[in-house]
Amino acid sequence: MSAIPLDYEVLRLIWWALLGILLMGFAVMGGMDLGMGALLPFVARTDDERRVMLNLVGPTWEGNQVWLVLGGGAIFAAWPAIYAASFSGFYIAMIAILLALILRPVGFKFRRKIDNPTWRSVWDWALFVGGFVPAVVFGVAVGNLFVGVPFHLDDTLRTSYEGNFFQLLMPFPLLAGLLSLAMLLTMGAVVIAARTTGPVAERARIYGRWAAAATVVLFVLGGVVTLFLLSGFKVTSVQDVFGPSNPLGKTVVLEQGAWRANYTSMPWTIVAPVLALIGSVVAYLSLELRMKVLGILGASLAIVGIISTAGLSLFPFLMPSSVDPQSSLTVWDASSSQMTLFIMLCATILFLPIVLGYTAWVYRVMRGPVTTASLNRNPNAY
Repeated sequence: MSAIPLDYEVLRLIWWALLGILLMGFAVMGGMDLGMGALLPFVARTDDERRVMLNLVGPTWEGNQVWLVLGGGAIFAAWPAIYAASFSGFYIAMIAILLALILRPVGFKFRRKIDNPTWRSVWDWALFVGGFVPAVVFGVAVGNLFVGVPFHLDDTLRTSYEGNFFQLLMPFPLLAGLLSLAMLLTMGAVVIAARTTGPVAERARIYGRWAAAATVVLFVLGGVVTLFLLSGFKVTSVQDVFGPSNPLGKTVVLEQGAWRANYTSMPWTIVAPVLALIGSVVAYLSLELRMKVLGILGASLAIVGIISTAGLSLFPFLMPSSVDPQSSLTVWDASSSQMTLFIMLCATILFLPIVLGYTAWVYRVMRGPVTTASLNRNPNAY
């Protein structure tokens, strides 16, 4: 009898759900920063307005990156096969994201070093790149999961990647990238509108409404393409949900409409896309009606719904292979050992509430509007 109180199947499902939760946490918390960075040159047009924007992001962006670190750590420890395949296959994309993210702290620190319009404009656009590029590339990466990633496993389960960076930029992944951008622009806009005043808030409401509307259109378009036009992956053999991780121990085929299977067998999953649409509509209406808190809740709900839709559509696949479907990685054959998952779960139960607690405390301390007057009273402002 196993000394571990949870079955291997249950632990795998828990870590699949936790991975989704960590991705949602980053998309909501980090999405505020990415969205505001991408909107910076357009919403704020004077130096004072851009300083207001920077001081919305500056005090909290480092803490928000904890969710990205947690997500990467979870993939490394709980899903090592996913980590190996994705970080090798998406290597150039990962480098692009990291370089863009590095521009943010550099931009924050260097922008105020010299009081020169040209100097500051350069760093403003660097901050734009730091928000725009990750927002698009993250979506492109998720879109590639639906069409399959060109990798295969040999007899020793070593990963070989057969594609290149430009192969990732197919039409459907690009559509997913635009959806990700629109989703995060909406998130950034509702935060700007809620915590600023005057022209900055007004412009944020305009751009936010456009972004929310684009989110709805792109999400519906992506859903139609996924459900009715894309060939999906389907496991045709029986998988041992309690067995050791061995991706080559199953049979997978490509089948038209396979991504609809979970919505047919588990009708409750329709809740996810419905939440995505409701959240986007709520965000749009809240920006129109100047309902600040409701706008943030609506944009957050849209993010949760969109990511949940992707995860539930793919389940049990985590990373399908387009060149060798049998090598596709699933929830049941790509995880760490039962003991590893259990120990990590215990650590997560201990530390995740701490992360949530200090995040809530920081945002409570930093609550309230940011204005030019408040910046002039703060000698440490950006």
